[in-house]
Amino acid sequence: MLRYLWGALSGTDARSSHGVPVTKVLETSWQATTLWDGSRLVREVSAPRDVEPLADRARSRRVGQLTAEESEMLALRGAEMWETADRRLAAHGLRWNPAARSGSETSRETRGPLRAFLLADAERSLVLAWDPSVHVEEAVRAASDLDRVKNLVGERLGSWTSRDAPEVDPGDHARAVARALGPDEGGPLAPAEPSLRAARRALAELYRSIEAAQTALTAAVERSAPARAPNLSALLGPELAARLVAQAGGLDRLARLPASTVQVLGAERAFFEHLRGHAPPPRHGLLFLHPTIQSAPRVERGKLARALAGKVAIAARLDHGNAPVDPSLAQAYERRRSALRQRRGARPRTRPSRRSAAPLHGAAGDR
Repeated sequence: MLRYLWGALSGTDARSSHGVPVTKVLETSWQATTLWDGSRLVREVSAPRDVEPLADRARSRRVGQLTAEESEMLALRGAEMWETADRRLAAHGLRWNPAARSGSETSRETRGPLRAFLLADAERSLVLAWDPSVHVEEAVRAASDLDRVKNLVGERLGSWTSRDAPEVDPGDHARAVARALGPDEGGPLAPAEPSLRAARRALAELYRSIEAAQTALTAAVERSAPARAPNLSALLGPELAARLVAQAGGLDRLARLPASTVQVLGAERAFFEHLRGHAPPPRHGLLFLHPTIQSAPRVERGKLARALAGKVAIAARLDHGNAPVDPSLAQAYERRRSALRQRRGARPRTRPSRRSAAPLHGAAGDR
């Protein structure tokens, strides 16, 4: 208020900043680009009224670009100093002043078109932000769910089949399925009711169907993952790469994670147990499924997981930027693995023990 009164008494505009008289303010709304001199409208360049051009215009403003109306208005500025409350316009020679606003509001007549173009812009933004790897993630999760379901069905079928066929191991699911789907041999221990035998056969057919669906999902993931994440697939293999992307919540989020977080993805329960002080810190999560880590000695798995996690973090960023396959990542990891193997083969150096002047020193070792 004091600033407004001082501007009125001194003859300067209330919109000026730092005492510099600036009379014109450039504003951009969803429907026009306007130039104001105080409360007087000097010039207006209207935006198109169609929904699609308005959505394009909104997207240009959101990414920091100038619209056609703003470019036309700035071409008329000449040597005048204008103010604006839009930082995007301040980058083109205008003085930025957050208080430089005309106070114009949206009327009831324009709310309908405003709502229509905002919905169109939101729908287009959702399409542009869509991550196609979500289908690979869902396929990986479906295959994991089917694995648990298959084990439950197999355990129940094995237990049921071993009741009248003691030679069948309940844990041998494949043999239990073959027994249930084979010819009905009968016997004193077999189910007497035909409906029970038919039900057990249906359970075995369900096991086969789950197994076939899981195989189809795994094959689809192995075909689709290299197209979406070629660097990760070349480094980890398609299936493990897809499982890592699914565990991280998408390729975009995986590309933002540090290597230390990538290393323990899949070991969240063990990590929180460590934070509570009930367990040591986990050395690896899903990366344990990599053949080189799984077959390594226990003392080297943490170091290998750390080295592989660093390469995975780089590969995820390359895939997020649609970069081609970089073979140097796998080569660098193999060099680190070879260095650990050579260090394992080297015999540790032992310092010679010094004998003291005591007469019985080393007597036990001489026996």
